[in-house]
Amino acid sequence: MSARNDVPPSTVGVELLDHGVEVEYTDGRTTLYRGVPEPVTDTLTTPPKKETHVLVTDPTETEGVMLYVNDLKTHDDILEATGVGRVVLEDGEAEEIFPGVTVRRPGGMRTEVEADPEIARGRVFVFVEDDWSEQSYEFVVGDRATSDVTDTDDAEHAVDTDDDQRSGDTERTEGAQES
Repeated sequence: MSARNDVPPSTVGVELLDHGVEVEYTDGRTTLYRGVPEPVTDTLTTPPKKETHVLVTDPTETEGVMLYVNDLKTHDDILEATGVGRVVLEDGEAEEIFPGVTVRRPGGMRTEVEADPEIARGRVFVFVEDDWSEQSYEFVVGDRATSDVTDTDDAEHAVDTDDDQRSGDTERTEGAQES
């Protein structure tokens, strides 16, 4: 099957923990996005070549929908089995992936995410990762923010620490695919 099609998401389980966000896929597996998400109030711009996962919870914060942006590795059948969706954008394209949540590809292999949690009617998380590091962000209303950092391209975010690494005992959706 193709790994370059848009795939609609299904509802996945969500558990907000003091040490990260756990997602339970529709096939029963779980993954933990480690670390307390950094607050974002404006536009989040990822560094080049980073995987971008967007999670929007429902108002109860116990379930939500997850979408991979421009993931070209995971096959459609894996995404469908796990409930994770995918949107593939060309440079210069933008799409509202959920009410109040827009992603765009400004060029340079980057992704921009803008979100209004009040319109989304839930919490909006963005997980930015590659093989060496992972950062977690949450879009918040301006008065809930404790930090003005919204661009992941600065030197502070380039530092890799053990706290940024995903737990080794959880299996990622991509890891389930067979080549």
